Order: sequence, then C-alpha cells, then structure tokens
Amino acid sequence: MFELSLHILDLVQNSVRAGATVVTIRIAYDPDADTLLIELIDDGCGMDEALLQRVTSPFATTRTTRKVGLGIPMLKQLAELCEGAFSLRSQVGKGTTLSARFKMSSIDLPPMGDLPGTMRSLILGAPDQPEFVLEYSMGQQRFTFDTREVRQALGGLSLAEPDILSWIAGYIAQGMAEVQGTTL
Repeated sequence: MFELSLHILDLVQNSVRAGATVVTIRIAYDPDADTLLIELIDDGCGMDEALLQRVTSPFATTRTTRKVGLGIPMLKQLAELCEGAFSLRSQVGKGTTLSARFKMSSIDLPPMGDLPGTMRSLILGAPDQPEFVLEYSMGQQRFTFDTREVRQALGGLSLAEPDILSWIAGYIAQGMAEVQGTTL
C-alpha cells in the first residue's frame, strides 16, 4: 500500500468485523524523537493466543472469503523496514491493540495519505457501530475527533448522510492542519 491511511483503513475493518463498539486510532508524530506511532485499539472479540502467534503470517486469516491475511503482516514489515517496531496485544473478550512505530526520516516511510477520507470511508462502511475516535498529535499539539460527540450534536441523524460525511472529512482535515501548524 502506498499510503499509511490505506493500512489504517484495512486494519480498522478487522476491528469492525470483530464486533468492536469503540475503535481508537492514535497517530502521534514526535519530531524530536524522529518517530511516528500508529496505534489501533478496539474492544472487539479479541484473539486467542494461538491466533495471536499466527496472525503476523500472511497465510493466517479468519476470513472465509480468502486464504491470506495481508494487513497485519504488511504493516509489521513496513514498521521494521522503517527502523521501527511492531507489537500486537489481544485478549479474548477484551479487544486488541496494534502498535506500529516508524522512524519519520526513513526513506521507506510512505506518506500518511488521505486520513480524512479514510475516516469518512470507515464511517460510511459502519455508520451505526462502532464508534470511532481519532487522536492525532504532533509534539504537544493534539486534535481529537469522536463520533459519539458528533452523534450527540446531530440528535439522531445518520452519520452516513453525504453532507455529514463531507463535514466530518473537512473537520478532521482542519484539525490535522491546526496540529501541523498549517492552514487549509
């Protein structure tokens, strides 16, 4: 995949299929340490120890529609290629936490890509559940987007409405730009 946001899209869909009620996507740039951390945290069904040991292999998947699962192995390989690290913790009935750390200055690190579009796609694909939380930071600057807050403000309107999805993507893009110290 040519963009990190596409890795995020692919892997968060695992959380949706796992029955998560809340998925947190944490993206933290630390320019002083030259690192980028991507964490995906869900409260889905989790994985048992046997699956957890196999899941970093491209030939391990729980899907019945295909015989390979490339999302986790590809992200792990990318993190290691970018002088970073990868970890995966999971507990049956509790959920899963995936962490990938990258050296920001690595020539092999792909761009983030269209993160607002990725969030829009995730919400469109699962407009009722799970709730999505995006925590985006650079150094001390932080931005948080939470679908629970949007739902409360909308008073029952679907997040899948085109105007609402467009607003969500714009709001996330603006929040990210403010964190980065840029303007739209």
